[in-house]
Amino acid sequence: MKTSTQVIAGLSVLGTVIALAVGVVHGQTVPAQALATQLKQGGYVLVMRHASSPRQTPDKQTANADNAKLERQLDEAGRTGAIAMGKAVRAMGIPVGELLSSPTYRALETARLAQLPNVRTHEELGDGGESMQGVSDAQGQWLRERASRLPKGTNTIIVTHMPNITRAFPDWGAVADGEAVVIGSDEKGVPRPLGRIKMEEWPSLR
Repeated sequence: MKTSTQVIAGLSVLGTVIALAVGVVHGQTVPAQALATQLKQGGYVLVMRHASSPRQTPDKQTANADNAKLERQLDEAGRTGAIAMGKAVRAMGIPVGELLSSPTYRALETARLAQLPNVRTHEELGDGGESMQGVSDAQGQWLRERASRLPKGTNTIIVTHMPNITRAFPDWGAVADGEAVVIGSDEKGVPRPLGRIKMEEWPSLR
């Protein structure tokens, strides 16, 4: 039989999950420029889809030199966007405490080209073999829980895939290539999505 403390803790977790799920569905609550300004103070988690990448995998002639496994890699738009995002983040002085990434090549390429620090890979953020069926409920739960941990004085960036985001946050709708959903806290301190920043918007926010 659960104690009252366990019940309260469970309700608190449930409340956080619901807030994360419904805070931002398709619309923009806080404009991108305002979000970027807030990020300078830290305290946010950015759940980000990797930059633009074609569905087909490269062959040996078209693969990047370090893409030994011939995984999907970024296209020109993805590379340009990732570089521009990183420049904007540094120019604005947005602190990044850690970056959690899928171990796939295209996710790590996004982080590398953006020159974002403290990159750590997590299998839970992987694409499950590039199919919705390959991403488990456990992976979705892991992402929801990790996205609810708001840092102090810095920001956390999570680079993953659309299937993972859909599994964790089914009410968010589509997240574009390179787009980041910014999670902060509401007036009660509960983690909640505040808005979105598209990858192509970063240069104009500097």
